[in-house]
Amino acid sequence: MRIAACFPVLALLAGCGAESGLPPLATDQIRARFPPGGVVNTIEVDAVNRLPLRTAELVAPDGETTPASYLHVDPSPSVTFYQRRIDSPYEGNTSGFNSVGAVPDIVAGAPQGGAQFQAMVSTASIPLPDEIEYRRDWRSYRIFVSFGDVSGEVERQVLPAPEPPPKG
Repeated sequence: MRIAACFPVLALLAGCGAESGLPPLATDQIRARFPPGGVVNTIEVDAVNRLPLRTAELVAPDGETTPASYLHVDPSPSVTFYQRRIDSPYEGNTSGFNSVGAVPDIVAGAPQGGAQFQAMVSTASIPLPDEIEYRRDWRSYRIFVSFGDVSGEVERQVLPAPEPPPKG
């Protein structure tokens, strides 16, 4: 049963590889949002791109710009996962034995695996210059972001500003 549960994860990882014959998954993603909890004074920009995020700024309808006060790029995110080791002879016993002396279905040295994400994950925080004005006219605001590296390659995008959370 536990081995069968690993197959969807392995299939997903295998599908991401170039050798699978399938087109590569689109990894470039970007979103602007307010952080959970009803915080209205900061916009969070999360990006996944092959290039690092270099700038993020909020542009008001009158052209005034507010740059990000925080910008972080993780150039090589990864994840490690472990198979759970069962210490109790009663928990998850699939061997068909119901006695205390039954053979546990996972022994010492449970396998582990890992995955390396082949894109950069970036986060930026942009403070709102005027929360009241933003609430009144948020649809007219835009967020300009640029990605780039030392070789001079630059990519720019414009995002709509996120809707402010409800007052509460």
